Amino acid sequence: MRHQLYQAIVTVIRQLAKPCACVRKPRFSDARILEVYFFAVIHGLPLSHACQRHSWPIHLRRQPLPDDSTMSRRLRTHSIRQYLVELETSLRRLEQQDGFVSFVDSKVLPVGPNSHDRDARFGYASGVKAKGYRLHALRGADETLIDWRLTPMNTDERVMARRMLTSAKLHGYVVGDGNFDDSKLHAVCEARSRGQGEVQLIAPKRRGKGFGHRKQRVGRLRSFDLLNSPEQAFAQALLQARAGIERFFGHLTSRYWSLIILPPWVRTFRRVHRYTQAQIALYHLHQQMTYVD
Repeated sequence: MRHQLYQAIVTVIRQLAKPCACVRKPRFSDARILEVYFFAVIHGLPLSHACQRHSWPIHLRRQPLPDDSTMSRRLRTHSIRQYLVELETSLRRLEQQDGFVSFVDSKVLPVGPNSHDRDARFGYASGVKAKGYRLHALRGADETLIDWRLTPMNTDERVMARRMLTSAKLHGYVVGDGNFDDSKLHAVCEARSRGQGEVQLIAPKRRGKGFGHRKQRVGRLRSFDLLNSPEQAFAQALLQARAGIERFFGHLTSRYWSLIILPPWVRTFRRVHRYTQAQIALYHLHQQMTYVD
């Protein structure tokens, strides 16, 4: 299956390839750099190993390979970063459908507590302290990943939810857990209603938190009424359907390419973001291959 997935991603990479506009044409094209990078990601190899001929299948060893310093330098260029964005976006867009329900959540990407990663931070991860990064995701009920962001572990997921909801193209209901019961987040949803499409946030009220004497957002009160009215079956069904985003995170961590923990050679925000972006692209490509089969 690894070989089939690699051949599929190579096909997509070459379909999106553009002629080089450089005055001096490099020895290795942007497409070839990405092919080697995805080979490393799929097979769980550091870049230095992926640049060695004996790491490749026999039928692919005749193709020229860049060295690891060339890979490191070229992956930082604007053209490669833009190429990877277009690749990931195109794979997500193929699945995109018009859904009425979306889900928001985050997943921790831990590193070792003694890691020297200068960009990783300590934050809460399932009730305990951990060091690393956090993947924030906005996902549709039709398995479409609408938007995602990567931040250090100590970033509040409500802050990133506000940023994603400000720019995302969606309408209908957005469902989150009790941590997303936030007045500022409800305010963002109400602001969208005036132009980008009406959005109602559904999140259970946090325990031990009363409404107090402050003026509350209409959306927050409506969410509370939907979850506590006699006709609460619809809202409760939405909360139960939120397990879909948990399955999405589960799929990212259960494949042979895995985000359950960051590999030791993936450190600093730049590398972690690129690695996560590649994982998301592979997830959507694998989903398409599964549906075809």
